[in-house]
Amino acid sequence: MTEPAEPADRTDRTDRVDPADAAGPAGAVSLGGPIRPAEFPGGRGLFRLDGAVSHLNHGSFGAVPVPVQERQAALRTQAHADPDAFFLGVPDRLVEARSRIAVRLGADPDGLAFISNATEGANLALDSVEFAPGDEILVTDHGYGTVVAAAARRAPLVTVALGPDLPDEDAVRETVLAGVTPRTRVAVLDHISSPTARLIASPRLLAELADRGITTIVDGAHAPGMIPEPLAAGADFWFGNLHKWAYAPSGTAMLAVAPQHRDRVRPPVPSWEDHYGFPRSVENRATFDYTGWLAAPDGLDLLEQLDAAKVRAHNSALAAYGAALLAEIPALAALPHTEGLALRTLRLPPGVAETPDAARELRERIAAEQRIRVLIWPWPGGGGIRVSGQIYNRAEEYERLAEVLPAYLP
Repeated sequence: MTEPAEPADRTDRTDRVDPADAAGPAGAVSLGGPIRPAEFPGGRGLFRLDGAVSHLNHGSFGAVPVPVQERQAALRTQAHADPDAFFLGVPDRLVEARSRIAVRLGADPDGLAFISNATEGANLALDSVEFAPGDEILVTDHGYGTVVAAAARRAPLVTVALGPDLPDEDAVRETVLAGVTPRTRVAVLDHISSPTARLIASPRLLAELADRGITTIVDGAHAPGMIPEPLAAGADFWFGNLHKWAYAPSGTAMLAVAPQHRDRVRPPVPSWEDHYGFPRSVENRATFDYTGWLAAPDGLDLLEQLDAAKVRAHNSALAAYGAALLAEIPALAALPHTEGLALRTLRLPPGVAETPDAARELRERIAAEQRIRVLIWPWPGGGGIRVSGQIYNRAEEYERLAEVLPAYLP
């Protein structure tokens, strides 16, 4: 295990295809076990990923398709050619780009703002809430670390222990509601949980929290592009990344704010757009690199050109196939999940990845020795492994992971 194994695929993935030629997955094959998805036609050619690495962790950082990379490069050329014209025109160009994105997300463009990432969205939302002495913020043990840290800066936290094994959405909802107290001012909930690929902020849960007078802040980092209706219906604040499943450049996310809260959203620093109020005041960052935001609509347009429903079905089938293969390893246990997502998780055995340091060490060993990228997440009593599915992935990559992973387990 000290020498890196030969990767399953060393082909160059920079071959280009027209998106119109990559319009859906071919048929799947069953050999008596899990259904083996066929390759998405032209999918790998839309990315410039290293072909010597199996990239099974799209859910962490995403990957930018070549057409979107080229759009961003063209925008940077514009900025360098005439900086005055570019930066003076940015605010109006952002309005246009935001409007295009709002159509794709089913959002109100006047309640939607470009931001850099989910953690920034959490901070902006939390800064818009007035806390009184004794107020508490409800979070769950599935919450993303920096989002939970942002909440902890504002008020004492009450952490609801969902654990990885709750069987269904009703169990999640009932457990969250049981954690509400008379002091609960805000609930910060994942739309789709990062480690366990579970729907947490369901419409019914959000409605019941609203009935109790609780402000809801929803972390929708994985929603845009992966589910058909990414905005959490009924949330007071919602933020989601576009760079994961919506094919946008890195550093591109959106903050959606319900009408009754918009006049309280304040940018972290003053700008020349402050007199417009939200959302323009939040978006203006002086000489910030806006090219990723301006190119973001092209990512969502590409998803539609490829047929978003086919992409989602293909990616979900790939993740399910990978999880089914891993579940055949005796030491692993499949976890409950929300159907239709391009993420699947399994529980590692006791003693493995129980701490952040141990999870990081295992993740990097697999990457260095096998050239496979997966997420290993920590949990007391045994961490977990998460695989993602994307149109550049192939069934062989998951098969190889299932082949080599037992050597890293007790």
